[in-house]
Amino acid sequence: MFYEVAKNNHGLPLDPFYALVGPRPIGWISTLSKGGIANLAPYSFYNAFAHNPHYVAFGSGGFKNTVQNISDTGEFAVNLATFDLREAMNITSSNTEGDEFILAGLEKAACSLISPPRVTASPVCLECRHFQTVDLPNDEGVVADWLVIGKVIGIHIDERFIEGGRVNTSAMKPIARLGYAEYATVEATWKMRRPA
Repeated sequence: MFYEVAKNNHGLPLDPFYALVGPRPIGWISTLSKGGIANLAPYSFYNAFAHNPHYVAFGSGGFKNTVQNISDTGEFAVNLATFDLREAMNITSSNTEGDEFILAGLEKAACSLISPPRVTASPVCLECRHFQTVDLPNDEGVVADWLVIGKVIGIHIDERFIEGGRVNTSAMKPIARLGYAEYATVEATWKMRRPA
């Protein structure tokens, strides 16, 4: 099967693209508005892109509250979405003008270097300073998507998941987005060393 993306002539009931680039980690982004209202939203177009310093980025379809808050304040936090937090993560994907922490029944914890709160129950949080937002225009030149890049300036790790000097990622059971309404849970791992 081959299809041209601009023509979207794949003949399937749903766009297969989302099922092809995966599993995608979920950036569960917490921000604070200029007025001090906390916002929490999951983004499945998310990943890490550099190691020294660390940069992360997420894509937003629409200039949502998260993007507006980052634009206004220059700060955001990325919380690890896990299997145990899957229902709360899903609740925070709804469009609301209120505090999603309250909506999902999540406790807030203070970050160390930035103002937005983090999810207390999440085993990992990356504190980020806004680096750049890139407009992503469609074929007609209309911008309806944005790529937000942040520099990681602080990291919280639940020490229960540090074993023998290494982080046991699979023990946290992080979840990832597949296509459509499907998710995956990371629980099994295997090793493969790079060639010398």
